[in-house]
Amino acid sequence: MPYIDWTPFFITWDLIGKYPKIFQDEVVGEAATTLFADAQALLKDIIDNKRLTARAVFGLWEANTVNHDDIEIYAEDGSTKASLHHIRQQIQKPGASEELCSLADFVAPKESGIKDHIGAFAVTTGIGADELAAEYEAKHDDYNAIMVKALADRLAEAFAEHLHECVRREHWGYAADESLDNEALIKEKYRGIRPAPGYPACPDHTEKGTLFELLDVENNIGLALTDSYAMTPAAAVSGWYFAHPDAKYFNTGKIAPDQVESLAQRKGMSLPDMARWLTPVLID
Repeated sequence: MPYIDWTPFFITWDLIGKYPKIFQDEVVGEAATTLFADAQALLKDIIDNKRLTARAVFGLWEANTVNHDDIEIYAEDGSTKASLHHIRQQIQKPGASEELCSLADFVAPKESGIKDHIGAFAVTTGIGADELAAEYEAKHDDYNAIMVKALADRLAEAFAEHLHECVRREHWGYAADESLDNEALIKEKYRGIRPAPGYPACPDHTEKGTLFELLDVENNIGLALTDSYAMTPAAAVSGWYFAHPDAKYFNTGKIAPDQVESLAQRKGMSLPDMARWLTPVLID
């Protein structure tokens, strides 16, 4: 609960403003205050009566970048356990001096001889959310039914934040001395990133399939993928852990046909199938 970022919660209800300043807003302040009080009451009931279940799984492996944009993940015996396929940033921001980014840039190249690492995670706080929402719907209480799902989503993001902190400080341990408050965590002041397949830095949703296989997510925590690579229960977060000091989030931008062809070849997919999954980010 202490890791919840409340600002997106208000956006869900079309109340725009940064938490906690939103409570003083002349336009939406009163509505935000009432909504927040209702959320706290329901959240207390959820926690006190264990109405939702939180589960997580993560893994850390040796890894190296190959062919500039792919990452090989290695098993304990040194064999290749999986290959990740990334897309290089397409458009340079005006005036920017940095090279175009790929997530593969944040793992040491194989030819360097450095044994680097990568992580993956999946969390859910949505186990029980549909059932609890259905209880409210049966009472014609649509407000609390929606509130349950909104809170479950916030808890999932908070769980991802908490788990990432544990990994940085304890399990991977590359930031053992880290000491950040929640505001600093929300502003991503820590070292490393946790990009999710389907988001701007790695817009290919199909990479989520590799992530779920690596972690055996469904058997471990009951979180599954639909045919369209959506996670179910919906209150869930999954992604990769990168620890490189220069790792940052970026947007690949619209993807040109040559990149689609390259990705299809590297993944062993047909060009039409690859293009279909990348439709939202293809150059028109």
